[in-house]
Amino acid sequence: MPYDAKLDNQLFTKSVENDLGRVSVSVYSYNNGPKKLQISRENKDEEGKLSFAKLGRMTKDEALAILPLIQEAIPKMD
Repeated sequence: MPYDAKLDNQLFTKSVENDLGRVSVSVYSYNNGPKKLQISRENKDEEGKLSFAKLGRMTKDEALAILPLIQEAIPKMD
């Protein structure tokens, strides 16, 4: 069964921005399945437009900034 965006329900999302872009913490449920935490990154280009990027590694400042968001997201997974 291919992925269908209409079945993907976003239950929570918050972001932290810095000069380089944005890191978002979200909770999704696909087709009323288990609720899952997603952490994603968007980088800014020279014009300031955001585009999706592989999260990979985070700086200490980024990790500290999203910790409260993760703690806020976890109860949404019940």
